[in-house]
Amino acid sequence: MDKDHTAISSLNHNVTMSDRKNIVITGVKKIDSFDNEEFLMDTSMGYLVMKGEELEIIKLDTYQGNVSIKGRVNSLTYMDHGKQEKKEDGVFSKLFR
Repeated sequence: MDKDHTAISSLNHNVTMSDRKNIVITGVKKIDSFDNEEFLMDTSMGYLVMKGEELEIIKLDTYQGNVSIKGRVNSLTYMDHGKQEKKEDGVFSKLFR
């Protein structure tokens, strides 16, 4: 399993969006949480938070670390590694309120 994790973390990270409604993200290590308004993903370049409307996963390739999502994208935000824990606490606290 470490071999797979190393392969994904060495992948390039790219975000390709067309018409603000179709997005392909490469270099995704894991998806920590998602719903139709927000995705929290650990990528090879840090945590990525995507917010929008009617978001849904179209294709997920865990071996290569590729994710295709459709829906209206409102924002993409990267978090510094030092701020990761704060954001994760924020996301989880929202879930358990």
